[in-house]
Amino acid sequence: MALSLWASFRVKRIYRRYAGEPSISGMSGAEAARRILADEGVTDVAIESQPGELNDHYDPMHRRLVLSEGNYHGTSIAALAVSAHEAGHAIQHARAYLPLHFRMAAVGATTFASQIVMWLPLIGIVTGFVNTTTGILIMACGWGVIMLFNLITLPVEFDASNRARLALANSGILSTTTETSGINRVLNAAALTYVAAFITSLGYFLWHLIPLIMGRREE
Repeated sequence: MALSLWASFRVKRIYRRYAGEPSISGMSGAEAARRILADEGVTDVAIESQPGELNDHYDPMHRRLVLSEGNYHGTSIAALAVSAHEAGHAIQHARAYLPLHFRMAAVGATTFASQIVMWLPLIGIVTGFVNTTTGILIMACGWGVIMLFNLITLPVEFDASNRARLALANSGILSTTTETSGINRVLNAAALTYVAAFITSLGYFLWHLIPLIMGRREE
C-alpha cells in the first residue's frame, strides 16, 4: 500500500511539473494524438475531452480516446506525453495487440472480483454467513483475478508508452532532448503506478493464500 501511495504521489508530482513546461511545437495534446493516429493510419478513433485530471483513457468499446481537459487543450510536455500514450492504446487496438485483447476480455471478471474483495469482509463480519476458511479462499481467488489482470496490464502499458515515444520522435513533434527527457520522465512515472498496482495485488493474494497453504500442511 505504501508503494502504491508513493507511486501515485510521484506520478502526480512529475506530471504537474511538466504540465507547467510548454512544448516548443505549441501543439495541443489532442492535435498530437490526432497526428500520431493519422501517421499510423488509424482514422476511426474519436478524440474527446472530459473534466478532471489524469483520468485520460482509451475506450476500445466505442473507439474513442478520452483526454482530460488539461491534456486535450494543453500544449505542455505532460499533455503530449499522456495524449501520445493513450494514442498508443488506440494503435494497439488497431493492430490487434494480443495482451490488450486479453485485458479487455478480463475486465468483467476483474470488476466482479473487485466487488467481492471489497464487500465480502464486511458481509462476513456483520452476518457471520461465511466461515473463516471459506472467506479466505474466496478472497484469495478474488485477489488472484485482480493480480492476473494487473499482470496483463503491465505489457499493455509499457508497449503503449514505447509506441508513444516512437511516434513522438517520428512525427517531429519533439524538438529538443529536454522535451524528450520530460516525456520519458512522465511516461516512466506513470508506468510505475501499474507496477505498484501489480505488487500490491500480489501481496494481498499471497496474504490470503499462504494461511490456506499453511493450514493444509498442518492438517
